[in-house]
Amino acid sequence: MSSLKAVLKHPDDFYPLLKLKMAAKKAEKQIPSQPHWAFSYSMLHKVSRSFALVIQQLNPQLRDAVCIFYLVLRALDTVEDDTSIAADIKVPILIAFHKHIYNRDWHFACGTKEYKVLMDQFHHVSTAFLELKRGYQEAIGDITMRMSAGMAKFICKEVETVDDYDEFCHYVAGLVGIGLSKLFHSSGTEILFSDSISNSMGLFLQKTNIIRDYLEDINEIPKSRMFWPREIRSKYVNKLEDLKYEEDSEKAVQCLNDMVTNALIHIEDCLKYMSQLKDPAIFRFCAIPQIMAIGTLALCYNNIEVFRGVVKLRRGLTAKVIDRTKTMADVYQAFSDFSDMLKSKVDMHDPNAQTTITRLEAAQKICKDSGTLSNRKSYIVKRESSYSAALLALLFTILAILYAYLSANRPNKIKFTL
Repeated sequence: MSSLKAVLKHPDDFYPLLKLKMAAKKAEKQIPSQPHWAFSYSMLHKVSRSFALVIQQLNPQLRDAVCIFYLVLRALDTVEDDTSIAADIKVPILIAFHKHIYNRDWHFACGTKEYKVLMDQFHHVSTAFLELKRGYQEAIGDITMRMSAGMAKFICKEVETVDDYDEFCHYVAGLVGIGLSKLFHSSGTEILFSDSISNSMGLFLQKTNIIRDYLEDINEIPKSRMFWPREIRSKYVNKLEDLKYEEDSEKAVQCLNDMVTNALIHIEDCLKYMSQLKDPAIFRFCAIPQIMAIGTLALCYNNIEVFRGVVKLRRGLTAKVIDRTKTMADVYQAFSDFSDMLKSKVDMHDPNAQTTITRLEAAQKICKDSGTLSNRKSYIVKRESSYSAALLALLFTILAILYAYLSANRPNKIKFTL
């Protein structure tokens, strides 16, 4: 019912949602037959449906490498995230993880739900990894080794300073950006980007996730996960968990805005990186998550709900981003739109207001100077639809019936992409 209400409120979301649904069904039918690849792609759909959709357009060899790279790091992250594992057990596993991916028999029981399945049957991922070409294996192995060492370091170390925060985000996400740049280069279609600019691509996404996931992380059982640096949070509260209490709401929002402002510093590098990509499929693969990140930051900024529940882009807007993002002009438009949205929420009494505005205006200038913004359709519909709810409901029903009919009569031919 909530999905129907969202579509009625935002009727232009319907067609992108329908296309996304059809793309998801098509992707599920393209899962290969070999057991290890079938497991890998099926697991990818379970742990990140949107990521699984985006990588479908990559060329087959690169798609396989990115799929396995994601699952290896997802498994590594599952070990690191499991707060029930004692540090004296966890740290050796993390440090040796880059060796485990070469072992077809290795597995480790941890995690929950689909992540437990991934860890229990990790031998499928290792088998698929060993079928990748050598250049891909070396890139994945190198990043896994560096990431696992960094994770192990922060098992025994808290995120105290902003420099610690950047270092932690480098280990868990910046290295992903660096690794992907290496995979793209190995595919023969892209230049080898510098580690610095590749790192920014990962940091922008990771910092967005850390901000959005505050409540989930602080409520983690048996032990909270705390990634907001003490250097920032101590300006507002004594303890990180204080941010979720109603009596500290004003300080919580100011701390939140400080965290968002910190993340904005990476926008310039991200836009520069994406503007230099040549392969259209790789471009979309990189651009869609970055647009989702700036959109999420715009929603989270000055929003007390970050400390009360889940704040995320509505599904229809996500579908619209996936459907519409094809060129760098689309990226500039999206970043311009969401920067405008975030800027409109800045309270000049906020301690970091001027810094926030300065960083947003720098991003807006890059987008404007691209010369691509005129006459482009906004990602954000700023006025409510004038369509009647009854008419939209009727349209929704007719299209749903049509889609069901077409699906039922489509020949059931599974096309293997590998």
